[in-house]
Amino acid sequence: MDFLIPPLCLGCDKPVGQAQALCATCWNAIHFIDKPYCAKCGAPFDFPVDEGTQCGACLDEPPLYTAARAALVYDEASKPLILRLKHADRLHPVPALAAWMARAGGAFWPEADVIVPVPLHRWRLLKRRYNQAALLAQGIGRQVDKRVDVDLLVRHRATETQGRRNRKERKANVAGAFALRSGAKVEGQTIVLIDDVLTSGATADACAKLLFAAGARAVYVVALARAHKGN
Repeated sequence: MDFLIPPLCLGCDKPVGQAQALCATCWNAIHFIDKPYCAKCGAPFDFPVDEGTQCGACLDEPPLYTAARAALVYDEASKPLILRLKHADRLHPVPALAAWMARAGGAFWPEADVIVPVPLHRWRLLKRRYNQAALLAQGIGRQVDKRVDVDLLVRHRATETQGRRNRKERKANVAGAFALRSGAKVEGQTIVLIDDVLTSGATADACAKLLFAAGARAVYVVALARAHKGN
């Protein structure tokens, strides 16, 4: 099959030696997040820090979620890969992306009870035909052997896109937008929330606020990529 349809780079579509891989150029361009990073939000530091150190933004305004991690920096190298996943039906990289995310959230899986994607509103889901966060969540679930509940959370209010909004506007945009599925129970459970891009953290916080109000013990966040903390 590889002879008939050679595997292509996930980033640029150039031929590569094996499926679900990046070419050398894309591999060197994409910035994977590794230590040191903020113990709370997972934002990378440019210099060595002590274990447990939090960034200034988290100390100034602590996120509601327990902790967050991301696989990649959201920049010019990773942006095309993510946008093609979200808007161009390019779903074949999902297994590789899920594996990267599973590695990024490695510390969370031992205590996780369920993996939950950030939901799309039904009208946006109808237009896009799939929820990329749900596909990533299912891929991660297979990687780490944890239960996935793709519709535990419901986005019952349509929200405007978060792009080009500041932190305050993003927070207001998603306030009250989410609900638990009717009859869903999360009391005492550790939830791992999955999203494609973590920017200001407003969406993650809105979901975490709801889950904690319903009795969740902890709410971790794992994203494919995270934008610069100032966004």
